[in-house]
Amino acid sequence: MEYTYSLQEIKNRIISGEQINKEEALFVAGQPLEELCAAADEIRETFCGNVFDICSVINCKCGNCPEDCRYCAQSVYNHATVEDHPLISTEEMLKQAKHNKALGALRCELVSGGRRMSDKEIDTVCESIRAVKQEVDIEICVSFGLLERRHFEKLKAAGVSRAHCNLESSERFFQTLCTTHTYEEKIATIKAAKEAGLSICSCGIFGLGETMEDRIELAFRERELGVKSLPLNMLKPIKGTPFENAEMLSNDEMRRIVAVFRLILPDASVRMAAGRDRLWDKGEACFQSGSNAAITGDFLTVSGSKINQDMEMLKKLHYEVALWEA
Repeated sequence: MEYTYSLQEIKNRIISGEQINKEEALFVAGQPLEELCAAADEIRETFCGNVFDICSVINCKCGNCPEDCRYCAQSVYNHATVEDHPLISTEEMLKQAKHNKALGALRCELVSGGRRMSDKEIDTVCESIRAVKQEVDIEICVSFGLLERRHFEKLKAAGVSRAHCNLESSERFFQTLCTTHTYEEKIATIKAAKEAGLSICSCGIFGLGETMEDRIELAFRERELGVKSLPLNMLKPIKGTPFENAEMLSNDEMRRIVAVFRLILPDASVRMAAGRDRLWDKGEACFQSGSNAAITGDFLTVSGSKINQDMEMLKKLHYEVALWEA
């Protein structure tokens, strides 16, 4: 196919405020890597400046998940070894929030395994969140599964400002990853959180065998939903899951994914997430290819980058660590 546009022309149109379409996104995804990444980083600087939004994770509840997500160590359908634990205490949540804040994290994401937290667990965790907000100046995001608007309203009243729910991939490809809940249920969760007045963090996981078109379709779906925080996770093969022998994506492939997401969502937080610690440079090249945010520290079932090391890297790259709300 012959195109009547160029990467430079598309970049300039984005900077002037236009949005690209799927055909243009597929075109830019195939452009030379260094040129694509340079264009993405120019767009990042235009819309986001040098602000870098950094978030940390608190593992609130883990293991024995009834969902059959093929990439996840928590699923009871898989055979991975994972340390199960019930909902953590208020004291433990407060301890971890203070620790992460002291190291420089501006936001913490409270994460729970399972289809959704029960009503009783929501009430309990709301009390813990109130205690954290009273003592720690930190924004709180929750990832508690397929909740309803009434749950999100309770959480917002307790001090939560953001909800997380990954779509994972394109709708087509998601059907090969999970059968116990649907894409529509995830979208309904995102809409319920928005209706409750929360901002949204949502994106996906890469390296599962999806195509670039799947990735681009995911980016456009997030754009349609008005999502402004996009965690880009790399598969970390876990023994006991169907993907235990999968190859990890390379630095260059992740840079390309980051850059394409930046061109599709120019004013969003394109957030490097799980798997970044496996990159030889811990994501530094991605932070010069359009990414302006990260999740730091450990995740729910896999290790991550060290917060203090991330802070040193961002200082070297002349970023200003601050909350970014487009």
